[in-house]
Amino acid sequence: MTSSQPVSHLSFVRASVGRSAELGVRLQQLLEPSRQTPGCLHFSVQRSTCDADLWLLNGVWADTSALHDYFASPSLQLFGELVQARVVDSLDLQTFTEQPAS
Repeated sequence: MTSSQPVSHLSFVRASVGRSAELGVRLQQLLEPSRQTPGCLHFSVQRSTCDADLWLLNGVWADTSALHDYFASPSLQLFGELVQARVVDSLDLQTFTEQPAS
Protein backbone atom coordinates (compact mmCIF):
# COMPACT_ATOMS: atom_id res chain seq x y z
CA MET A 1 0.00 0.00 0.00
CA THR A 2 1.50 3.32 -1.05
CA SER A 3 0.98 6.39 1.07
CA SER A 4 -0.47 8.37 -1.86
CA GLN A 5 -3.26 5.86 -2.49
CA PRO A 6 -6.74 6.82 -1.24
CA VAL A 7 -8.01 4.80 1.72
CA SER A 8 -11.47 4.42 3.20
CA HIS A 9 -12.81 3.43 6.55
CA LEU A 10 -16.11 1.93 7.52
CA SER A 11 -17.11 2.14 11.16
CA PHE A 12 -20.13 0.12 12.21
CA VAL A 13 -21.43 1.58 15.46
CA ARG A 14 -24.18 -0.18 17.42
CA ALA A 15 -26.18 1.88 19.89
CA SER A 16 -26.99 0.57 23.33
CA VAL A 17 -30.63 -0.37 23.82
CA GLY A 18 -32.83 2.73 23.78
CA ARG A 19 -29.96 5.10 22.87
CA SER A 20 -29.95 5.06 19.06
CA ALA A 21 -31.49 8.52 18.63
CA GLU A 22 -28.94 10.00 21.03
CA LEU A 23 -26.12 8.22 19.22
CA GLY A 24 -27.34 9.54 15.88
CA VAL A 25 -27.34 13.13 17.14
CA ARG A 26 -23.81 12.75 18.49
CA LEU A 27 -22.51 11.10 15.31
CA GLN A 28 -23.98 13.91 13.21
CA GLN A 29 -21.72 16.26 15.20
CA LEU A 30 -18.76 14.55 13.51
CA LEU A 31 -19.86 15.48 9.98
CA GLU A 32 -18.53 19.00 9.55
CA PRO A 33 -15.29 18.63 11.56
CA SER A 34 -14.52 15.41 9.69
CA ARG A 35 -15.27 16.90 6.28
CA GLN A 36 -13.01 19.86 7.07
CA THR A 37 -10.08 17.64 8.09
CA PRO A 38 -7.18 17.92 5.63
CA GLY A 39 -7.20 14.98 3.24
CA CYS A 40 -10.90 14.14 3.68
CA LEU A 41 -12.45 13.31 0.32
CA HIS A 42 -15.81 12.09 1.65
CA PHE A 43 -17.45 11.55 5.03
CA SER A 44 -20.99 10.41 5.82
CA VAL A 45 -23.13 9.12 8.68
CA GLN A 46 -25.79 6.57 7.79
CA ARG A 47 -28.38 4.57 9.71
CA SER A 48 -29.32 1.03 8.79
CA THR A 49 -32.69 0.60 7.13
CA CYS A 50 -33.07 -2.84 8.76
CA ASP A 51 -31.63 -2.27 12.23
CA ALA A 52 -32.42 1.06 13.92
CA ASP A 53 -29.56 0.61 16.39
CA LEU A 54 -26.86 0.22 13.72
CA TRP A 55 -25.01 3.24 12.32
CA LEU A 56 -22.27 3.52 9.70
CA LEU A 57 -19.54 6.11 9.44
CA ASN A 58 -17.95 6.10 6.00
CA GLY A 59 -14.84 8.14 5.27
CA VAL A 60 -12.57 8.36 2.26
CA TRP A 61 -9.14 9.91 2.73
CA ALA A 62 -6.46 11.07 0.31
CA ASP A 63 -3.89 8.68 1.81
CA THR A 64 -3.00 6.70 4.92
CA SER A 65 -1.32 9.70 6.51
CA ALA A 66 -4.54 11.74 6.30
CA LEU A 67 -6.50 8.82 7.76
CA HIS A 68 -4.06 8.42 10.66
CA ASP A 69 -4.13 12.17 11.35
CA TYR A 70 -7.93 12.01 11.46
CA PHE A 71 -7.90 9.08 13.89
CA ALA A 72 -5.58 11.10 16.14
CA SER A 73 -7.76 14.23 15.98
CA PRO A 74 -9.66 15.62 18.96
CA SER A 75 -12.96 15.05 17.10
CA LEU A 76 -12.68 11.33 17.70
CA GLN A 77 -12.57 11.73 21.48
CA LEU A 78 -16.34 11.58 21.02
CA PHE A 79 -16.14 7.77 20.75
CA GLY A 80 -14.48 7.45 24.14
CA GLU A 81 -17.17 9.64 25.64
CA LEU A 82 -19.95 7.61 24.02
CA VAL A 83 -18.48 4.31 25.19
CA GLN A 84 -18.03 5.59 28.75
CA ALA A 85 -21.58 6.96 28.77
CA ARG A 86 -22.76 3.53 27.50
CA VAL A 87 -24.38 5.06 24.42
CA VAL A 88 -22.32 2.73 22.20
CA ASP A 89 -22.76 -1.02 22.58
CA SER A 90 -20.14 -2.01 19.98
CA LEU A 91 -17.81 -0.52 17.40
CA ASP A 92 -16.26 -2.30 14.40
CA LEU A 93 -13.75 -0.28 12.39
CA GLN A 94 -12.32 -1.49 9.09
CA THR A 95 -10.00 0.25 6.62
CA PHE A 96 -9.78 -0.47 2.90
CA THR A 97 -7.74 0.39 -0.20
CA GLU A 98 -8.49 -0.07 -3.88
CA GLN A 99 -6.87 -3.12 -5.38
CA PRO A 100 -5.42 -2.92 -8.87
CA ALA A 101 -7.20 -4.95 -11.53
CA SER A 102 -5.44 -8.23 -12.21
